[in-house]
Amino acid sequence: QVQLVESGGGSVQAGGSLRLSCAASGYSSDIRYMAWFRQAPGKEREAVATINTSAGRTYYADSVKGRFTISQDNTNNAVYLQLNSLKPEDTAMYYCAANTWGAYPLSVGSYGYWGQGTQVTVSS
Repeated sequence: QVQLVESGGGSVQAGGSLRLSCAASGYSSDIRYMAWFRQAPGKEREAVATINTSAGRTYYADSVKGRFTISQDNTNNAVYLQLNSLKPEDTAMYYCAANTWGAYPLSVGSYGYWGQGTQVTVSS
């Protein structure tokens, strides 16, 4: 079992920044990918950014490239998402997720462990 706890969400004005944190515990050595997903009301959950925990390779959704940065701290079993130049369309619940399967890192179904979510609200 892997437990994930997120923190760092909040309300900001457009153009502002936030930093989301996710602490992993349990069988964290089994994790192959960590990711941040988001889900806005009435929309499907989508991958925002992923990171391969061993190689450090990252992926970003086109909508956040150049504005968001995913990083990891393997010593502390944590992953972060730096959100810069926020836009109102970034408003959503953001979820941290862990993939122990090692495949399809962009797919919601590939992640067996999820945090409780943290709300990000961007006002214009």
